[in-house]
Amino acid sequence: MYITDINCDMGEGMDNDALLMPFISSANIACGYHAGDEFIMKKTIELALLNHVSIGAHPGFADKAGFGRKEMQLSSEEIYDQVTQQVYLLQKIAASLGTKLKHVKPHGALYNMSVKDASLAANIAKAVYDVDPNLVLFGLSGSYSIIEARNNRLRTASEVFADRTYCDDGSLTPRSEPNAMIESVEVSIQQVTQMVMQQVVISNSGKEIPIVAETICIHGDGENALLFAENIYHSLQKNSIAIQSH
Repeated sequence: MYITDINCDMGEGMDNDALLMPFISSANIACGYHAGDEFIMKKTIELALLNHVSIGAHPGFADKAGFGRKEMQLSSEEIYDQVTQQVYLLQKIAASLGTKLKHVKPHGALYNMSVKDASLAANIAKAVYDVDPNLVLFGLSGSYSIIEARNNRLRTASEVFADRTYCDDGSLTPRSEPNAMIESVEVSIQQVTQMVMQQVVISNSGKEIPIVAETICIHGDGENALLFAENIYHSLQKNSIAIQSH
């Protein structure tokens, strides 16, 4: 039997969080640096609890103007501090509501940089471990994010993307390039099903890339996020793929 998780970035100021919740199993909640604030974090956790969705922290660079998608060159100490501060804050709010965080998924540029930078990935993993060694780190399948998290004794969930295309090295096509985003529901469903059931994804050039699809990301800020989430959810069920969080 195939099993996977559907995660979505939430608490980022979009108006579709409540509509998306029934079709996901894990919510990555912005921690105030790239988006959101303590009020939104609390409301998003409450929404997740109502829908029996697992809660995770979504720490990013302190870059609200650029939505955390601008690369920043920070020291190891600064990265460590920014990640721990964000996860601790969401952890505190979750505890006040009688619940716990299950996972951490870096956001935007922080995520993409850690995919290819072993030192940065290790620094993020250490920060997460020091907050709570029981947290699961979500990272791009086959990347340094997963490798270094395991080296730092963290449990991991290898992530794939429903609405993004891939380069030949298994990384995501940069948003600045054409064809970075998948706009067709049918193409998205085909890619997701292939990633879960065949453990491969086809790159932009047609290359077959091995992949592990333990959690599937749907971007909550995408124009067709709700349409994608609903169709992917029902498609997985139709293919007898169980949906559950880590």
